[in-house]
Amino acid sequence: ALAAWLRESKLTSGYLFRKVAFGDCIAEANSPMSSEQFLELFRNNLLDIDIDPTPNGMHSFCQGGCQYLHVERHWHLRRICEWGGWSTEFMNMTIVKYLISSNDDPAEPREHFFDPNQQPTIKCRQCGRCCSCA
Repeated sequence: ALAAWLRESKLTSGYLFRKVAFGDCIAEANSPMSSEQFLELFRNNLLDIDIDPTPNGMHSFCQGGCQYLHVERHWHLRRICEWGGWSTEFMNMTIVKYLISSNDDPAEPREHFFDPNQQPTIKCRQCGRCCSCA
């Protein structure tokens, strides 16, 4: 969806989500959309496709962003904390709340972690599992 949006919008620099004014027009060149406006538009989009928007808020994006930066971009915890504005003292471990989700599904048993005979795991980018479409 992001790739399609970037293709359609022809954005090459600046803010990805820009402030929207009356009539669904971009308010100012490279002016950021407020989090409140983004959330309202996002929830309206969910309603358009018959999904209850109530459980979805900005926290979901923070958590998803942290998980993306750690898993896909291989950012270190300190860098993610600096990006998110969290303490890098690691005393209260706020970052853990963002990296571990209640929706996480452990992909392999703990006893397989250091098994030298185990094949490397390649996750499918389409379905998220280890499968033949990977």
